[in-house]
Order: sequence, then C-alpha cells, then structure tokens
Amino acid sequence: MTLPLEGIRVVDLSRLAPGPYCSMLLGDLGADVLLVEAPAGAVPGTGAAAAPPDEAAKRRRAHNPLARNKRSIVVNLKEQEGREIVHKLAGEADVFLEGFRPGVVERLGVGFEQIRKTNPRIVYCSLSGYGQTGPYHDMVGHDINYISVGGALGAIGRPGQKLSIPYNTIADFAGGGLMSAFSILAALIARDRTGRGQYVDSAMSDGVLYLLASQTGGVLAGNAPPAPGAPGLGGGSPHYDVYECADGKYISLGSLEPHFWANLCEVAGRPDMKPYEYDASKHDEFSQHLTTMFKRKTREEWFAQLQSVELCVAPVLDLREALDNEHNRARGMVVEVQDPEVGTVRQVGIGPKFSGTPGEVRTTAPWPGQHTDAVLALLGYDEAARKGLRERGVVA
Repeated sequence: MTLPLEGIRVVDLSRLAPGPYCSMLLGDLGADVLLVEAPAGAVPGTGAAAAPPDEAAKRRRAHNPLARNKRSIVVNLKEQEGREIVHKLAGEADVFLEGFRPGVVERLGVGFEQIRKTNPRIVYCSLSGYGQTGPYHDMVGHDINYISVGGALGAIGRPGQKLSIPYNTIADFAGGGLMSAFSILAALIARDRTGRGQYVDSAMSDGVLYLLASQTGGVLAGNAPPAPGAPGLGGGSPHYDVYECADGKYISLGSLEPHFWANLCEVAGRPDMKPYEYDASKHDEFSQHLTTMFKRKTREEWFAQLQSVELCVAPVLDLREALDNEHNRARGMVVEVQDPEVGTVRQVGIGPKFSGTPGEVRTTAPWPGQHTDAVLALLGYDEAARKGLRERGVVA
C-alpha cells in the first residue's frame, strides 16, 4: 500500500521541537526524511553522542516520536566539504527544512538562494520564532514569547489572576510545526503546476495569530479582545468550564447551545435557570451550585452518569490517562512499533486517518549518524573518500 507522500524527499536541518515535529508529520505520511545533524558538541543538547549509549538512552531514542521514520547523517556545515555534501543532498530532494535564526543558513552556505542554484525545484522552508522580516525577526524566544506576541497568552486564565501558561503546543507544534507542514505541502502542489520551487517563511508568532482567525474577526470589527475568563469560550460561563469532583479530578462542560444548556439545568436540578443562559447576573449562582454538585461524586461516576445525556461533557485526563483512554486507543492513537535494540515500544499514533493511503510508523528514531555511510555511498563517495571525510571531521 502506498503512502500519501511516498517519493517525496526531505532534507531536515532543524534542531528543536517545531522543526522535527514538522518533518515527523511528513515522515508519518511516507516522505523520506533525512536528518542532517551536527557533530557532537557543535550545538548544545544536540548532535552525536560522545559515549556509547546505555539502556536508558536506547529507550529514550526508541520512544522518541519526533525522529521516527527518519534517517540520520552527521555533517559539519562549518567545513566546505560538509556544505558540498548538503548541496548534493538538496539536489536530489523535494523539501529543505531549517530552523536556525535568520541569517545563519546563509552564513553556512545553505540558504535558500544558495540551495536554489543547486535545485530550482526545491521547496525551502525556514521555521523561526518571528520570521525572516519585521522588527522582531532577530529576537530570541520560546513558545511563551511567541504566544505573547501572537495574542493567545493574554486571553488564557481567570479574571483577576495571573495568566495561565499552557504547555508548548500552541506556538511550537501548532503554529510552528503543523503550519509549516501544511505550507510545505501547499508549495509542493504549486510546484506541480509551475515547475518551480519556492521559499516558505514560517514564523511561529504568525502561526499563533493565524490560529486565532475566528477571534480576530470580532476585534477587527471593533469588539473588545477576548480576556482571561471571559464569558463564552474563555471559561467565564458556568456551562463552559471545568469542575473538581470528589476524587480531586476534574470534568469539563461545554454546553454552549441552548438545548445543551437546558439539559444541564435539568441534570443540575435547576430548571429555573433555563431562561438565564445569557444573563451574567445569574452565572455566579449557577456556577457555585455546579461546584457543590460535582464534588458529590468522583470524575468517573459523573462521566458514567452524564455521557449518555446530550450535555457536552468529558473527563479531564492527564497525558498518561489520555494514552490509556479507551476512545484514544480505539482510534489508533497509541501504536506499537518494533525497535531493533529495545524491542516493542509504544508511541503516539497518527492523527489523520486516510481510507486509501494511511500513514504508518515504519521505523523508530535513528542514532545520530546512523546512516552517514549509506547516504554518502548513494551520493557516490567510495569507502576511501568516506574514511577521509571522517578523519577530517567533515562527517561522523
């Protein structure tokens, strides 16, 4: 069975999570992803290991989904011969992905204009925090900074309390990795029409603001921006909130529509509240009633009682619980993968389900440089040439 992106070749120079997540998405759907990794010590926290791996390191590698379905070559881009290798790889690739700060790849000789001379059909994606242009383009940052500039962080929390910091899924993974993968695929489709590749400038702060498209419409029309704990989707309404149960665990309600609100009022024993869904003066009273009510039973007891009611209710699961959840397991969101060193390991499954060409976890993560010799051989380097490159510190 073919995979959706079978035949697409990706050269991935990215290091931190957003880039590897982008290429993981492409690899899961069949792309041939080649990691071009730095020598040990060249980039803090990355590169080939200096010592033989122990069992714990083997298990960390085998369970790492961000590097699955990929091969790895270690190349020193500070050496001219190393840059020549990357250009040869790019000459046979469809996609070139990098996640350095603006200007770095140009100094290394592998920027878009430089790579495009080697391969005019290349789709070249630069994934960065603030993009390649604009006043902030050279600023350093992390997810918390990008969601600040993108307008998301300022809307998360409770009224009068310190803002709540979400896990780094909004900018790093959604606004960054996912948006980049989407953009790369769009550019590949455009290449099929035009015959030419192009440059994709993917900024995580842009991606965050793009994800808030629905909210921006109201603000640009003159409405106030969403505030922490605002009524509606901000957690400021009794029927769109989380409630602690008797066991200290939480249950979530999302009963926005009138018929769901009516059902909630019935279940709560407060049918008198049905006319007041949009009357904020009644919300505190109802919220207190629900707070007291949910503490009478455990989370699982409430969910068992309420899931058959048209009520928009769900248990709030931690990640371990989510991975063991019956629905997520039934949806194939936890899969077993065979690793040559560790044996059977479990990893997160593939999100989109294709009826004819489903994605697949084919291999676990490689060790840095695991495929250096094989890749160089395919590029035409004989054994003596490969040995010389290693001795000169060009590859590892």
